[in-house]
Amino acid sequence: MMKRITLFLWVLASVCMAKAEDGSQLWLRYQPVNKAKVTGPDCLAAEELRTYYQGETATLTLDPKMADDAYRISGSTITAKNEQGLLYGAYALLRGESGYSAPYWKLRILNHWDNPNGTVERGFAGKSIFLNPDPERIRMYARANASVGINGTVLNNVNAKPEALSTESLQKTKAIADQLRPYGIRVYLSINFASPIKVGGLETADPLDAKVVRWWKEKVKEIYRLIPDFGGFLVKANSEGEPGPQDFGRTHADGANMLARVLKPHKGIVMWRAFVYAPQSPDRANQAYLEFMPLDGQFADNVIIQIKNGPIDFQPREPYSPLFTAMQKTQMMVEFQLTQEYLGAANHLVYLAPMWQEFFSYVKPGSLKAMAGVANIGDDTNWCGHHFAQANWYAFGRTAWNPALKPEEIADEWIRQTFSNDERLLSPVRQIMQESREACVKYMMPLGIHHIFAGTHHYGPEPWYAPKGLRADWTPPYYHKADSIGMGFDRTLTGTANVRQYPEALCRLYNDINTCPENLITWFHHVPWDHKMKSGRTFWDELCHQYDEGVHEARHFLTVWDAMQPYVDAQRFSEVQRKLRIQARDAEWWRDACLLYFQTFSHRPIPQDMEHPVHNLDEMMQFSIPISMYENPEHGYTK
Repeated sequence: MMKRITLFLWVLASVCMAKAEDGSQLWLRYQPVNKAKVTGPDCLAAEELRTYYQGETATLTLDPKMADDAYRISGSTITAKNEQGLLYGAYALLRGESGYSAPYWKLRILNHWDNPNGTVERGFAGKSIFLNPDPERIRMYARANASVGINGTVLNNVNAKPEALSTESLQKTKAIADQLRPYGIRVYLSINFASPIKVGGLETADPLDAKVVRWWKEKVKEIYRLIPDFGGFLVKANSEGEPGPQDFGRTHADGANMLARVLKPHKGIVMWRAFVYAPQSPDRANQAYLEFMPLDGQFADNVIIQIKNGPIDFQPREPYSPLFTAMQKTQMMVEFQLTQEYLGAANHLVYLAPMWQEFFSYVKPGSLKAMAGVANIGDDTNWCGHHFAQANWYAFGRTAWNPALKPEEIADEWIRQTFSNDERLLSPVRQIMQESREACVKYMMPLGIHHIFAGTHHYGPEPWYAPKGLRADWTPPYYHKADSIGMGFDRTLTGTANVRQYPEALCRLYNDINTCPENLITWFHHVPWDHKMKSGRTFWDELCHQYDEGVHEARHFLTVWDAMQPYVDAQRFSEVQRKLRIQARDAEWWRDACLLYFQTFSHRPIPQDMEHPVHNLDEMMQFSIPISMYENPEHGYTK
């Protein structure tokens, strides 16, 4: 009997070991079957189908009348204008699609914040995959992007080092471009605006100086000799200390248009970021509008202004940046962030598609030329540091292809391909993904609170952080403005007048504390502690309950996942479980730190009908995490 049990356990262990997965295959977990006979062009699409398609036959046909990148699937026949469309169609067929599909935007681009030394700014999944690129890793990266329709990648940080344009660096860029090209992915580079000085040895980088223009022309010719399909430049200028045209008395339009003229003969574009703010501004949220609106209509036709989705900086919840509805004569693109800089890094399960859907409920996709996403990719085995963070990479691509797709549809696709078709897993996991962003808002910064993170990094809460000598807009009190009366940033017409930057109907809505959406109320108003909320509670009591609800929701995610053990391989189950335990603990940290701190201003009791903080404020103010552990998010707390 014992021998039979031992044999059974050995067989069971063998099965489990065979099914163990590390996440390295992302959502492309197809098992090679090598049985499909594929007729038509011998291309990458045919290779993918011959290897992975479960059917016996597949047909690829070309139709020059179809739109670029579009495909039509009828049975096992894929029709497209070109081989790139066939490749997109092949991946769609493998995930079970049928019918006609075409991308909404021509440019669907990832922005990597990778540095020359291999580190990744705000990266939580290891080092850059481009430092010493492994051909198989790059091929998998290309396949993953092509499978969701991403067709561009910016290889380096927007805080660009001048050496990105050195000949040695460009040779490395060429090698990567050559590997990505077969999958329809064009490469772009972030540039340092002062490169003519730091690389070219000139005395100035003035965009109207003839010597500077000549230097850029020669540098661009060098790039295109190496990379004929090079996409163009991404530029962060006159922001957070980065050089730009304003250093020489010129405007953003002067700088962007100079580069645009140089790139235009090669069909390259300039993506010029609107992320600007100045220390002297009374309201950081106003700055981009003030700098760019006077330039509306002055940018060249191959310049696209790249605007973060919100007016501050990738907060858990922000209103949309008012530039999107204010600028009427300028090409714009939205910049989302996949890497969860302000959303628990690679420790928290936060599915971002609902956030993007919220943005598109205000900003119509038709007003934009493209969609960019700050990548969450590194050299970790599972690519993104958290198995569920892969869903945001997937969702970005699918949303950039079709912004009308519902977040739950995308989540359903991703779960089926990444884990299982088993409804016992599919339904509960889809539900926690859908709820995760709102839960994160609740336990971090509900009711419009924003930017109250730890000062030396953006992981935990430090609403009290305000060291002497530091510029005010780099401290949480600048944003929450808590006092004995209430808390929140007065951006009404009698405050900083930020509401005036929005269309009239929204201006009226946001300006009145009684009509302002409560999920943005402290964003636009300094809210009295006893202000009556729609729930019937005072603002203080509602704030307490929101934080507490977030904690309970984070714990619920862990409970749900624990029940998924029979349906997930052991390695990924345990790795996600460990992350969810950290998330639940972090949620308590956020609740206790914020409520105990804000209570020193409100002087009101924590409501009796909710769980009270389990720590005291002194303990909370001593909690910290080493930066090294933050960057490698298997962290613990220290004092």
